[in-house]
Parts: sequence; C-alpha cells; structure tokens
Amino acid sequence: MSRDAALREALRARLEWLRILGVSDLSRPKGPMAPTAAAHDMVPAVPAADGAERQEAGQHGLFVAAEPDAEAPAGRRATGGAPRAASAASPLLAAVAPDGIDAATALRAIRDDLGDCRRCRLCERRTQVVFGVGDPGARLMFIGEGPGADEDAQGEPFVGRAGQLLTKMIEAMGLTRSQVYIANVVKCRPPENRTPLPDEVATCSPFLFRQIAAIGPRVIVCLGTPSAQAILGTRETITRLRGTFRDVGGYRVMPTFHPAYLLRNPAAKREVWDDLKQVMAALAGP
Repeated sequence: MSRDAALREALRARLEWLRILGVSDLSRPKGPMAPTAAAHDMVPAVPAADGAERQEAGQHGLFVAAEPDAEAPAGRRATGGAPRAASAASPLLAAVAPDGIDAATALRAIRDDLGDCRRCRLCERRTQVVFGVGDPGARLMFIGEGPGADEDAQGEPFVGRAGQLLTKMIEAMGLTRSQVYIANVVKCRPPENRTPLPDEVATCSPFLFRQIAAIGPRVIVCLGTPSAQAILGTRETITRLRGTFRDVGGYRVMPTFHPAYLLRNPAAKREVWDDLKQVMAALAGP
C-alpha cells in the first residue's frame, strides 16, 4: 500500500470513530505523540487532513455535521488552563508503588490479595470479580464505576454497549484498548447496576489505588461521578468536575462523562471529545 493510500485509510478509520462519537472535529494536538521505545507506548498520531483529503473524504460521505455544543450547566467553570489541585482528602495520595517488582507482577499480587472477595455485600449477587484489563505499563488509565451485567458475565470491564463506545473513544484518540488500562472503582457488579454505596467504595477502592500506584499512568480519565469522587476525594458531581485537569499525587486526572451517559445523552459527546483532546495534549507534552 502506498503512503497516500495508507494515509487515506487511516483517515477513514479515524473519521468513522468520530462519526460514532457524533462529532466531526479533526483537530488534535500538533505533532505526533512523544515517541518511546516501549512497545506499550502511543501509536503515531494520524495527521490532520489537508484540504484535498477533506474534499476526498467528503466525496466518500465520511464527514458528518457537527452537533451543537450541549448547554453548559449554570455556574460552569471554564475548561482548560492550569490543572487544579485535588482535595487533600483524596485517598489515592496514600497509595505507594511497590519497590523492586514490575507493574505486571504487582498487579498479579493485588489480584491474588483480592481473591474471591467477600469483603462487602456486593459478593452476594455477583458472578465473578472484575479486576481490570490492559497494559500494566500504560500511560493512560480509564476508571469507571463498577461492572455491569456483561462485565459480570465475561470478567472484563467495559465490554457491554458502554464499553463498545469507550473502545471507539480510545480508538479516536489514536490508541487501542491494549495500550491503555481499564478498571472500575468497585470490582463486583452492584445489583441492578445501582450506584455503589459509600461503604462498598471504601472497602473496594484501596485495591484500585494499589492498581494505579503499580501502573503509574501519566493521565487518569475518571468516567462518571462515582469514579471522580473516589479518585479526587470530593462530593462534587461530574457536571461540575469535568473538563478540567486535577493533580493528585503526581497523576493528572481528567473527569468526564461515563459512556453510558453518552448513550442516553448523545449531545454530550462533543464535551467528552473536548476533554479527550486535552488528554491527548497532556500525553503528547513533555
């Protein structure tokens, strides 16, 4: 395949991901992602299309009309700018990476410690523990709320409809699921997919914090209110938190809407894409 043909194919793939997200914004941070020798690092960025490529893509029906921006909640803070400091109450600050062992070994030890967990009521109706999946050395980590029915059945986070959308979001960033790490605040499915209760989060989240410390991601994306509250040690909701980086113990944390919310509220996809562009810029920076 010629270079031009390969570029067009990459462009078509990316436009398809953006179509599924419901946006047509091709902009991304200038320049490629910072290259490293590790196999788990970022793939090269797809260059933005020039005029000729845009015209050709339009002829193939690849562009879609941009959605209007969702109305911002009253009192919404401006996005971007310098990262905000997280609450000093964030329990993530107490998590320490283990010395002398690699991330994969550390994650296996955490999973062994978790075992066939019976530490809270969620064990009573779950099928299995859903630990986490992805690259132990990932620079980017996504954290959701808890497993749903599909995740409970398959033992892997984010494999249902919301998970399929998350995969498209990751691919739109120029990455694959195998290049990031995906986990949840609680490891067992709450009954009827209800929000985890505070005592359940308090019981299970230390295992998540140990996962984060072992992996040492550069950026953490919190998907939804329970995830953001657990990581940031706050009681604010995702509508007030999203769109602005917070610093927690050396991690850059970006709260954004959960993919399940996007399935119910497609207009919010544009806001999430704006958040993910900030994440891409942070990953590409020094």
